Amino acid sequence: MHKNVYFLSDAHLGSWAIEHARTQERRLVRFLDSIKEKASAVYLLGDMFDFWNEYRYVVPKGYTRFLGKLSELTDMGVEVHYFTGNHDIWTYGYLEQECGMIVHREPITTEIYGKVFYLAHGDGLGDPDAKFKFLRRMFHNRTCQILLNSFHPRWGMSLGLNWAKKSRLKRIDGKEPPYQGEDREHLVLYTKEYLKTHPNIDYFIYGHRHIELDLTLSRKARMMIIGDWITQFTYVVYDGDHIFLEEYVEGESKP
Repeated sequence: MHKNVYFLSDAHLGSWAIEHARTQERRLVRFLDSIKEKASAVYLLGDMFDFWNEYRYVVPKGYTRFLGKLSELTDMGVEVHYFTGNHDIWTYGYLEQECGMIVHREPITTEIYGKVFYLAHGDGLGDPDAKFKFLRRMFHNRTCQILLNSFHPRWGMSLGLNWAKKSRLKRIDGKEPPYQGEDREHLVLYTKEYLKTHPNIDYFIYGHRHIELDLTLSRKARMMIIGDWITQFTYVVYDGDHIFLEEYVEGESKP
């Protein structure tokens, strides 16, 4: 019997735009604690932090419960895979060395229990927005990263958290736009095009959009967007035979 594999994303821990941040982190930690005996692997598909930037001798304040629980999981032998999103690109070894996580900076294709998964945060995939593309290139540019780290952490972290807060508050109620439909949703269009040249993939799983989506693309392929851990508290679980998009409800035990 296989142990479960879990996928979740977009907690945006530390966000200055989330009033219930401490409660949110504790809820996430309780979820991780509830699955630690049942999990063979956990895939964190990006933006778990609202802004994460490591300096040579300094890492962001807070998140001790979350990072401690992830370290406990990796110490138990659970694989924890961390995908950088568009808010937490700036990691340079701490998560691997101190917490035992496996960090991915690009989408990956991997086999899990005989099925082929395409896993990514989702930012930059199929999005035609020129401003977003420019910012993404700048954030990933090594020279720009070095320049950011030339600021004192007090100012560098404040800059990043303020930017993230303003970005979220620009949206209505701080939420992402709703599902745009198969003909307009960038990740769906990207996935359909990618599937044409990679027909072996069974499951595409993304974060980034903060919506819940479970879409059948063909007799073989299925696409999921996980939702978030701000208001939805959703995740995907795969047991080797079946895959489900679930919501974590306090006090309930999920498979």
